[in-house]
Amino acid sequence: MDKVFAFLDAQVQKRDTQNAISETNLDPLIVAKKYNDEYIALICALFSYGNVRSIVNFLRSLDFSLLKQDFSAIEQGLQNHRYRFQSAKDIIALFHTLSILSKKEKLEDLFLQGYVQKNSILEGLHVSICALYDTNPYRSKGYEFLLSKPPTCTNKSTLKRWMMYLRWMVRKDCLDMGLWSKVQTKDLLMPLDTHTFHIGQKLGLIKRKSYDFKAVLELTENLKKSNSEDPLIYDFALYKIGQEKIVF
Repeated sequence: MDKVFAFLDAQVQKRDTQNAISETNLDPLIVAKKYNDEYIALICALFSYGNVRSIVNFLRSLDFSLLKQDFSAIEQGLQNHRYRFQSAKDIIALFHTLSILSKKEKLEDLFLQGYVQKNSILEGLHVSICALYDTNPYRSKGYEFLLSKPPTCTNKSTLKRWMMYLRWMVRKDCLDMGLWSKVQTKDLLMPLDTHTFHIGQKLGLIKRKSYDFKAVLELTENLKKSNSEDPLIYDFALYKIGQEKIVF
């Protein structure tokens, strides 16, 4: 395992630069960092599924100033926007939800209502996701896919896009924004997608056969063996190893 972590540490060092994300190395974070706003970053994270160029092109087509507008302006501004599983109505509903919520409180404060009880990322996400649903009665398959179901004892999906959002908000380096100050990096959980899952298996960091929440915990705990205070320092490197088909 020492060789695995030496390899990963080298990959982290190689990628912790201002040029890690660029027009030739696209990532949804390139749009989020342009605005440096927790609400805009959440939109960027929630739409982060599918082809990366398609994601970035879609995000760049959005007028984020609509978050400060009323429903009629949001509806007019987004009536021609669609993205994969989301219709124009779904996207309008998301902006409307976040527009209402942003006038009331910061997303970090909302997350902390759950997190501080047990230093639990899942509790924080449960409160946050439930608040989004409570803010707006609109429902559809596309909208619910976007927000995800709140984590419960019986429902613990990987919540990859939310875990990635937390990484962006909590960690601070050349890559991540670090807009939040009261959540500890040691409590973060890996944003596990199928590609990272397979890379984790190849490197011996995941023994589990199923792509699920238990695999998230297993990978996170194994990464803590090398960096107990900041296990997600390896997340971007693992993603790029898979994307670039680097062989260990």
